[in-house]
Amino acid sequence: MTEASKPSAVSVEAVAALDIGGTKTAAAIVTRQGKVVDLVTAATPGRAGASAVLDTAAGLVGQLMARSAGTAVRALGVGSAGVIDSRTGRVLSATDVLTGWAGTDLRGTLHQRLGLPVTVINDVHAHALGEARHGIAAGCETVLFIAVGTGIGASFVVGGTALAGAHSAAGHAGHQSSPYAGSLRCTCGGQGHLEAIASGPGLATEYARRTGQSVDDLRSVAALAEDGDETAREIILLGGAAVGSAVGGLVNMLDPDAVVVGGGVTGLGELWWQALRDGVKRETLPSLDDVPVLASALGSHAPLLGAASLAWEALA
Repeated sequence: MTEASKPSAVSVEAVAALDIGGTKTAAAIVTRQGKVVDLVTAATPGRAGASAVLDTAAGLVGQLMARSAGTAVRALGVGSAGVIDSRTGRVLSATDVLTGWAGTDLRGTLHQRLGLPVTVINDVHAHALGEARHGIAAGCETVLFIAVGTGIGASFVVGGTALAGAHSAAGHAGHQSSPYAGSLRCTCGGQGHLEAIASGPGLATEYARRTGQSVDDLRSVAALAEDGDETAREIILLGGAAVGSAVGGLVNMLDPDAVVVGGGVTGLGELWWQALRDGVKRETLPSLDDVPVLASALGSHAPLLGAASLAWEALA
């Protein structure tokens, strides 16, 4: 057999994907069909500055590429915390959780370090695309995705595209007024926003405010509720109702085929979910009562699959 006629050692084509969050960074190798074939994670060194975050992210992808013998990694898709200009791959703004993240050239820096074509999108939009293209909402023309965790974000997917908005800032669902928040101060500096009362930290703070007893985090509130603490149960119901009210209003405005809800707060269980669904029903128009409210099916894989799908799309 001549050298030219030997079969290639590369048997699989794939892309790499990154999910850069405030506390954790994940990297994966993903096939065109949306299968995660390898995955690594590390803590995000958010307080150490943008260079340290990029070092961690690039290091994880490099680690995967080094051990992906037989796989041709063709591109990199990135979902990142912050307001992202997907056209330039730059971070336009970000919270203090990622110190110095605003202004970071994600596309240019990661391309330089890894030698791959790079696409970049906000992490909530990436999560929404994962569910719309590969997850529980696959096949739906329009999908409203809500992420309820440390913050509250949203994405509206139309025809497989996440709408980023004229200023790349679409999806800040947590920064709309909520009747449940009163005059509570929000992390953005505003008052009375949904995130101030219904996010994970917001609910934990509300428990402390009502009882005078500080708790470590929302998991502590959930444990107290399971042990019969009535105030903890009230807090969980409050959180679900507040998110449900906001989602119902968005359903009235957008009329999606489906709503998908993800994020850490959804782990509070059926008590929270029933309060959310009841809250949606109280707000939606009668003609929209049948819009399904679904739990995210892909979990932490969703933003990786969404980011990877954009990388494949850019290669087409």
